Amino acid sequence: MKDNGMKRDCKIPWRWLVFAILVLLLPAQGCGGGNEEEQGEVISVYYINKLETRITAVERVLESSQVEERVEEVLEALAENPVELSLRTPVSGFEIKSWKLQETQLSLDVSEEYKKIPATTEVLVRAALVRSLTQIPGVDHVEMTVNGEALTDSLGSVVGPMTADMFIDNAGNEINAYEKTRIKLYFANETGDGLVESLVTRIYSTNISMEKLVVEQLVAGPGEDSPDSYPVLNPSTRVLGVTVKDGTCYVNFDDGFLTQMYNVTGEVVIYSIANSLIELPNVNKVQIAVNGKTDLIYRETFDLSTVFDRNLDLVYNSDGE
Repeated sequence: MKDNGMKRDCKIPWRWLVFAILVLLLPAQGCGGGNEEEQGEVISVYYINKLETRITAVERVLESSQVEERVEEVLEALAENPVELSLRTPVSGFEIKSWKLQETQLSLDVSEEYKKIPATTEVLVRAALVRSLTQIPGVDHVEMTVNGEALTDSLGSVVGPMTADMFIDNAGNEINAYEKTRIKLYFANETGDGLVESLVTRIYSTNISMEKLVVEQLVAGPGEDSPDSYPVLNPSTRVLGVTVKDGTCYVNFDDGFLTQMYNVTGEVVIYSIANSLIELPNVNKVQIAVNGKTDLIYRETFDLSTVFDRNLDLVYNSDGE
């Protein structure tokens, strides 16, 4: 009987000891879980594929909170090869010597070796740098210099400050291949009753047709390279389709096209689209549809079943004439 009593006495302290250990562990696990949930801002850092035909986004969590610290963090990420074996760092064969942030423009100075990068690869390098860095709140433009001298493109033109929307893709994170082109667009003049010609340079994905590129740029509105131009189309308009057949370009918008956001005439809207597209060598006429329908009267004047020609009478020169 005495032995049984001793056994019972031994079991009781061990049970309490196990319970005490569990109680002590629970708060520690709770604290650890809380730290794991606290994450910084998630951005996409862009890398070049090994074939050097496109850039691909890899998500990264920013640990820092200050703009300058985030710039340093992203630059360090760009200089490292990613885990994915099919990708490589865009900072290869050259180094980023220094950087400076003034207001919302980030200036990067790269080493002389940058000039040795092949032209097609160089565009991908710029795209990866600009698209990655402009995701940092407080960085809107990236300008590059080579040993303190302005960066020039393959045509010898100064590249200047770059924004993410200069590198146009096809509604995805991957950009298949780049080409650089100059296109002529027609936007509104200041009073909204005429058109202003704008010659712009864009770097775009080759899986986008030139016709779609033109229309999407009209929807996006004039950029900093079109200082005397004003937007024409509702920026919420979606481009549902752009096709060319027998010299006629068929443009299909959603009903956002019917909502006019700016003080421009209907004539300016119609011929902003028609004139811009007819600047392309394979387009002679333009027809506009809304949700696939052309049996509509736009702004109570323009029958969309009409096929529109170019109208240069609306075009004003830089002197407003």
